[in-house]
Amino acid sequence: MKRGVAVVTFTLLIGVVASVVATTACAADAPRGRTVANANACMGCHAVDRKLVGPSFQQIATKYKGDAQAPAKLARKVKDGGSGVWGMIPMPAHQSMSDADVRAVVDWVLAGAPWK
Repeated sequence: MKRGVAVVTFTLLIGVVASVVATTACAADAPRGRTVANANACMGCHAVDRKLVGPSFQQIATKYKGDAQAPAKLARKVKDGGSGVWGMIPMPAHQSMSDADVRAVVDWVLAGAPWK
């Protein structure tokens, strides 16, 4: 019986390790912009493919497609906040985000917020 318990315990341990490795691999495969967006509460107001409090990231990508000034405009909007473009609910400023992190999120959003 002890051998059976050891085999079950070992099998469960292997399953847990495999799950951790798979989760880590998925996080490593995530675009940097998505990782930064998740870490900075962007997903509290925005979703990739549907409107929440603010527009979806895909709606933003569509609106600014072909606009050469979009990266600079959106980076400024993330840093300073704003309102009026998508309705009356203001977007709060994100002054504490580094310029590199803001740019990573903006580039990811303008690329259509791809999953990978």
